Amino acid sequence: MTKQPVNVQLCNAETGVCEMKNETVGQQTTAIYKPVRVIYFTDPICSSCWVIEPELRKLKLEYGDYFDFEYHMGGLVPSWSSLDPRGIKELSYIAHHWNEVSQRYGMAIDGDIWLEDPLHSSYPPSIAFIAAKMQDNKKADAFLRRIREMVFLEKKNITRWEYLQQAALETGLEVERFHRDYEGQANDLFEADLGFAKSNNVRGFPTLFFLNGEGRQEMVYGYHSYDHLENIILSLVPWIEKSSHEHSAQGIFDHYPSIATKEFSVITNQATQDSERILEDLVKRDIVEKILTPNGPYWKKRR
Repeated sequence: MTKQPVNVQLCNAETGVCEMKNETVGQQTTAIYKPVRVIYFTDPICSSCWVIEPELRKLKLEYGDYFDFEYHMGGLVPSWSSLDPRGIKELSYIAHHWNEVSQRYGMAIDGDIWLEDPLHSSYPPSIAFIAAKMQDNKKADAFLRRIREMVFLEKKNITRWEYLQQAALETGLEVERFHRDYEGQANDLFEADLGFAKSNNVRGFPTLFFLNGEGRQEMVYGYHSYDHLENIILSLVPWIEKSSHEHSAQGIFDHYPSIATKEFSVITNQATQDSERILEDLVKRDIVEKILTPNGPYWKKRR
């Protein structure tokens, strides 16, 4: 499959979408192995995809037994040369935009990476995710989360092999095979993902398709609240019930070893101030570590 040119626009903080132009809405029909299938088109450096993480993490905790969740890479930024010159003119503007998104949605982001070590493309981390998925879906999910933390919170340029390798090691991937696939077959599979996105007329990220066994489909485009996502699931399969997952603070960290304050608030239905108090108590008890960023902390379970 030949590479398709992608025209990219700056992510919009108001709409919660990282958008590509000149696409239309499409259909998707394939086999379903649980009552609901969720097909998620995303990109590792999509800021709107990062700010919807709290809602998706909660959805997986409460209804994950009822749906298969599939990540597909959409190819947000092939290279800076592909960007519309009327859209993004200066890297400093992207840094400002990321900080604006962080403040609007309450999800910690450090936009200074665009001033200090800007990424030239979103393709290398996208291909790396696919190489991880060739080994293990669960580890690949953890890998995608880790490289997102690196770029959004730690100002690490995840187009660099050193950081991709580090994330692979931290998430339990076999690094030699990961590197071989990253340099080889994962590139072809990434091209297939781009074709899959195009065939479904995906215009930007996040885009999620929810499908049930009767052929009903709902699409979510851009950032939406947890209640909106939950209502879609319940409209497709009204008989399902929430899973009785561990709701304690420590139990949340057993599911998600690293959490932003906004994620903890959404998952536990706590106000931000109450969440911070609970999380600070876990720090005092040496259960979690607090890591500061310019737009708020995130919290990691101590090993």
